[in-house]
Amino acid sequence: MSKEKLPATNKFDENVSDLESRIDDLKNQIKAIEVQLNPFEQSLRNAIVDLLIEEKELTILYKQQKIAKKQKRLEQKKRGKNYKEPVGLKIVKKETSVFDSTDQKEKKRLYREAMLYVHPDRFSLKEDNEDLATEITTKLIQIYQAGTLEELQAYHAHIFGGNTQMKLENIDIKINTTIDKNVYLKKEIKRLEKELKELLERYTYKVLIEYENPMLFVDELKEYYNDRIFKLKKRTRTK
Repeated sequence: MSKEKLPATNKFDENVSDLESRIDDLKNQIKAIEVQLNPFEQSLRNAIVDLLIEEKELTILYKQQKIAKKQKRLEQKKRGKNYKEPVGLKIVKKETSVFDSTDQKEKKRLYREAMLYVHPDRFSLKEDNEDLATEITTKLIQIYQAGTLEELQAYHAHIFGGNTQMKLENIDIKINTTIDKNVYLKKEIKRLEKELKELLERYTYKVLIEYENPMLFVDELKEYYNDRIFKLKKRTRTK
């Protein structure tokens, strides 16, 4: 009598199941934290919105002034220390063409699209550890205001190409199906573990779970941003 063959146990399938369970667990932990943290951070933003806007504008102005000073020093080096800019030269205004108008519309479309998907700002009390979203937003504004269409197209592609570590919502990401699923799942676990670790270490999360009244943190933020604004005004010589 022939023995009926039992289906062989697939160790790879079992491993995949374990990995997928780990991924689900990490996603649940991340979601549970974000459900608490996101509304809290939004409340903080609402409480100091005017300070945030003023600080951002002064930061961008300060960076623009630094760039202008650097360019001026380079020009002086090229022309000699005693060089003085000529007085009375007329600047011929460039005529706006149909191409310029089309380029501007495309720049606006790319700018709005990129700004829409950039993950919202998060708070940090460390001046030398700016939030990635702030850096990208600042860069976008600079390119949109002073850069070319080609520069904005390149930066737009950089963001949407997954090169900025930003969270992009409502975007279909194509995954190479030729890659071993097991390898991909392991990489996904590492990514989620890193994301969870960053959430747990975020200062606002510590405030949320450690402060008896977390909204008192608003006073600390006001003090921080008022100090930042005061220093930026001195650096930019604005009132």
